[in-house]
Amino acid sequence: MSRATRAFKVLISHPNVPAPALELLRSRGAETIICQSVPPSRDEILQKVPGVDAIYWAHYQPLNAGILDAAGSQLRCVSTMSSGIDFVDIPEFQKRGIPLGHTPGVVKNAVADLAIGLMIAAGRHFHAGRTEIERSQWKIEQINWMMGQEIRDSVIGFFGFGGISQAIAKRLQCWDVAKIIYHTRTRKENDGDFKAEHVSFEQLLQESDFLVVAAPLTNETREKFNGKAFNLMKRSSVFVNVARGGLVNQTDLHDALTNGTISAAGLDVTTPEPLPANSPLLNVPNCVILPHMGTQTMKTTIEMGLLAANNILNAIEGKPMIRPAY
Repeated sequence: MSRATRAFKVLISHPNVPAPALELLRSRGAETIICQSVPPSRDEILQKVPGVDAIYWAHYQPLNAGILDAAGSQLRCVSTMSSGIDFVDIPEFQKRGIPLGHTPGVVKNAVADLAIGLMIAAGRHFHAGRTEIERSQWKIEQINWMMGQEIRDSVIGFFGFGGISQAIAKRLQCWDVAKIIYHTRTRKENDGDFKAEHVSFEQLLQESDFLVVAAPLTNETREKFNGKAFNLMKRSSVFVNVARGGLVNQTDLHDALTNGTISAAGLDVTTPEPLPANSPLLNVPNCVILPHMGTQTMKTTIEMGLLAANNILNAIEGKPMIRPAY
């Protein structure tokens, strides 16, 4: 019997992992040990993880030495079912030489669609308009009521220009935008495919009519968007974040929205998550907030699930993971 078909144990950290991913693992010899708690219980994970060969991590709780120690020295690999891995102690994995996979790439189209939705919803004041309906405050007789920002003829800026940003830029090629600009540490060699220009961070802030954040959360990017940054932006600008809430100082964003420093914001990510119902941001009419729904489509979720499963299968077979984290 080959290593590919020899029985091995996989801990599944969440009971709602897509069925095709579980079926694939089982068809290749996996005994799946599925945690049942929703939200995932760390105590249950620590109880069930000892002795497994692989871990399929399908949530955003810390993945660190405590989990790896509990699993044991026989642990051969781990894959998250997520694109971002800011919750993972990567140096700990590197120190132990344990292969770590994740699921970027497959999320880009679903997140790109949602990002454009947020650009429109924030730029055209969807939330504020709904609030006016609820208050019976329609003012359609006023020509300048609820004036918003169009994507047409706008400068679209990206902080980060990886798969998600490029998928958004691809969609915007037929929207008659004025210009696409982006900021990354170094210029992307394929930026010409999107008619995009690499600029400094300050130029990104100063020129963008719509500024989309789609970059990893790191020590360097944490709270990159703060009061100083918002003060450099146009008063008419629309700020959209589909990356991680930690890239934004939310108190400063609240102030920028309430004092007119920027026009509007659309957020699919916040700090913390879930965002408390009493968060001041929820009372800001020019802020559209979603509960981290970027990848919440059946097609993308299944694709993420299968990629995480294939990362594990490759590692078990002694092959490189499809999408290694390091």
